[in-house]
Amino acid sequence: MNDATIHPFAATSRITTGTDWTDERARTALRRILDAAIRSAMPDVVLPRYLPQRPKGKCVVVGAGKAAASMAAALEQAWPDVDLTGCVVTRDGHMAPTRRIRVLEASHPVPDSRSEAAARTMMAEVTGLGPDDLVIALISGGGSALLELPAAGLTLDDIRTVNRALLHSGASIRDMNVVRRHLSAIKGGGLAAAAGAARVVTLAISDVPGDDPLTIASGPTVADPTTAADARAIIAHYGIAVPDAVQRVLMRPPVTGTLSPRNRYTLVSTPFMALQAAASTARELGLTPLILGDALEGESRDAGTFMAGIALSARQHGVPVAGPAVLLSGGETTVTIHPDQPAPGRGGRNTEFLLSMANTLQGHEGIWAIAADSDGIDGTEDAAGAIITPTTLSRARALGCDPRACLRAHDSYTMFQQTGDLVMTGPTLTNVNDIRAVLVI
Repeated sequence: MNDATIHPFAATSRITTGTDWTDERARTALRRILDAAIRSAMPDVVLPRYLPQRPKGKCVVVGAGKAAASMAAALEQAWPDVDLTGCVVTRDGHMAPTRRIRVLEASHPVPDSRSEAAARTMMAEVTGLGPDDLVIALISGGGSALLELPAAGLTLDDIRTVNRALLHSGASIRDMNVVRRHLSAIKGGGLAAAAGAARVVTLAISDVPGDDPLTIASGPTVADPTTAADARAIIAHYGIAVPDAVQRVLMRPPVTGTLSPRNRYTLVSTPFMALQAAASTARELGLTPLILGDALEGESRDAGTFMAGIALSARQHGVPVAGPAVLLSGGETTVTIHPDQPAPGRGGRNTEFLLSMANTLQGHEGIWAIAADSDGIDGTEDAAGAIITPTTLSRARALGCDPRACLRAHDSYTMFQQTGDLVMTGPTLTNVNDIRAVLVI
């Protein structure tokens, strides 16, 4: 596998430090910072150092997520002489070349019949293994939709209905995955329980605030301490209407499986690690980095307004950091589509965050920002995110766009497409959630 294939996002522009920050230089610096964060989370960079002791018996590889295929390729490269079998499932368009581990594709963010077929295949792969055998589970963000096995009494359509409602409710990824786990036979430790006495080693790339193993891909190899009552409370809190069959399943007594005492879980890459790599690149560019946090959540437009306020304070008062500086943050904001609103336009949480930030800044000089999903796909669009500059709003208006109307209509992608400010990386084959960098000069 060559670097150009695995890392299509790699920047080639060079920047020298100095005092003359042009728009072009600011854009290139932001892209360099984003690319450094993504590159630091690539499986071929992080996976080899965490591989377990080789087994006496079989080595079965399973996994799910947007990085699952590239993780499988990295494992094959690190263990060229080990007899690896098994399969992983990834999102359409996120394939990587493998020779021993089969790679399947399925739908995201709502599961389809391929998600269920992948789950059944993996359960069969790990069933009947013994104590000398090893299961390596390669888990990354997106696995909740890509790997689905409805609990007894449910159909895939029931799961899809609930998933769609959760995605539009404004629920956090943590709350969404509590509900998903209680409707699934493979999540919340179901896959590890099926492995019986085998040693189970999970290597995970985190895409969730707080790096909770139970939340990453809904924890197929992690015991679930939450209850069906917790899932019912979340459904009630967000006012979600669910099928009758879902109500019945959530009223049943719990069924628990037993996980092997040799079950081990390791985070090989996290959002904070990616932000540290971004900070290192910022220093190389003559900027002072300030990491505000790797777990920022909340409504995207509110987060954009808040971040604009911090940037203005840094620009005008040198607080919390004096420029030239870059404010770094990660996490996952949400976009709530209310039932009484007109059909939304095109956009994702990162472009909505940026449009809100631009509307608050109103062209203030000396502030640029980039925000992108590290997997290369912001929501369901083909852009990873976008860049805003001091001229974003004036350029949009000159093209006939109303930035505030676009924000109200959740149509941020359309505006940034017209201004030429979208960030297009293609699938990066990793996923450490969103990366946001605000440049203050």
